[in-house]
Amino acid sequence: MERRIAEVQRETLETRISVRIDLDGSGETRLETGVPFFDHMLDQVGRHGLIDLDVHAQGDLNIDAHHTIEDVGITLGQAFARALGDKRGIRRYGHAYVPLDEALSRVVVDCSGRPGLTHEVDYRRAAIGDFDVDLIHEFLQGFVNHAAITLQVDNLRGRNAHHIAETVFKALGRALRMAVEPDPRAAGTLPSTKGAL
Repeated sequence: MERRIAEVQRETLETRISVRIDLDGSGETRLETGVPFFDHMLDQVGRHGLIDLDVHAQGDLNIDAHHTIEDVGITLGQAFARALGDKRGIRRYGHAYVPLDEALSRVVVDCSGRPGLTHEVDYRRAAIGDFDVDLIHEFLQGFVNHAAITLQVDNLRGRNAHHIAETVFKALGRALRMAVEPDPRAAGTLPSTKGAL
């Protein structure tokens, strides 16, 4: 199987984003979004998903981080979809439960070709440091819409907002890793009764 790699650039009046993704990587990341906590969360996806990520973003952070984080989600989703290709021979579904101290989150993904997001997470406070937790939803929505996946995210327990967020992103990485993994029993078939994903 060829390495599943894609590069996408996105440029608007608000942001300039460059993403390179390797779904068959080793979890190496190079992240420069200008938002340190967000870089930390993307690093969790890469390392726990064994996905190589190279993400560079310049955005209007003088206003706030919203445009940058949403546009990274959009661009990363486009790169993910491009790298995944026709989806033949993949497992399609992935799930993960990840704990961190008192926090526990579950993420379930379906590489369905249909964007859908359920994000049931109470972060317990509005910000982690100076990072607005509402932007996690904006990132996930942008990613899901452009990756064309169905994503279910649930925090099952937790008190510390940083721990909760970290379990979400670690579980996202693990679930994506499972979903895109080649299925040795599938022999290049498409995992759908419709014949299309």
